Amino acid sequence: MGTAIEKVCVLGAPADQGQPLVRELLEQGFEVTAGVRRMDAMEGTPFADLPTVHADITDANVMAAAFAGQDAAAFHLPFEFDRQKAAGFGKAIAEGAKRADLKKIVFNTACFVADRDLDLSAHDGRRDIERALAQTGIPCVFIEPTVFMDNQYRIWTRPLIVREGIFAYPAKPDLKISWVCLEDVAQAMVRALQTDAVDGQHVPLGGPQALTGYEVAENLSIALSKPMRFESLAPAEFAARMSELVTGSREVRPLSLYDGMAKFYTWYNTQAQSPLVVDPQNARELLGMKHTAHLDWARSKDWMEGLG
Repeated sequence: MGTAIEKVCVLGAPADQGQPLVRELLEQGFEVTAGVRRMDAMEGTPFADLPTVHADITDANVMAAAFAGQDAAAFHLPFEFDRQKAAGFGKAIAEGAKRADLKKIVFNTACFVADRDLDLSAHDGRRDIERALAQTGIPCVFIEPTVFMDNQYRIWTRPLIVREGIFAYPAKPDLKISWVCLEDVAQAMVRALQTDAVDGQHVPLGGPQALTGYEVAENLSIALSKPMRFESLAPAEFAARMSELVTGSREVRPLSLYDGMAKFYTWYNTQAQSPLVVDPQNARELLGMKHTAHLDWARSKDWMEGLG
């Protein structure tokens, strides 16, 4: 059993990582408040009636007010490819948490985090955020997912899967990844709130299997009942395609999401051993995790939704 946590403020609650967390918290009996920039941000989500409070992750005063009366904060943060800005997020949230006297902080880094800087601004900024939170003295748990299964369902991958039977991704052919679904990340975060056993720890989180792109394609073929093949993209090409899809231009601007993604996967692909392979037993022992297999996740999705 852990410190009595009842009231939890969730930052990023309207987003695709936030909604599974809100659902899991509510199912486990927590009182949940969404910390949002816009007070109507929960409209259009399944949690339109969730209590909200104004939160600005660049302003310590606002964060202190947002956290007032809460027992804990659980959140992910937007990727910021300017390291100084990312560090600023961490400092503002940390200061607000200290002033509000929170009992616990659970931070989902939303990416692999090494035990050293990698000269990758988004990654190193995550380390700065973790450091700022840890320095509060508040018990912190850092959930560090590998790569989300849900990336396969996004607008920059799903149409090609559905229409052409191609899973195109910036992973080299033999890069193994312990893909993890968003629901399992939410499960881990909630369990971290329910126990003191992982306080102060960094918990790498993957799924139950480490798969290559070819093995992912095999599972997708079964789930969609159609032939599927894996296309290993150069990270720069993947970034250009993402940029073109969203902005209409293949130009990849420095410090953009597309530039950051390319740099992440260039680093992953050049390591002697995949940094994205995680032994699931660690999370099972620490958090009692029940992992979702990739094939089960793929079968649970409506792959045609919104594609016409």
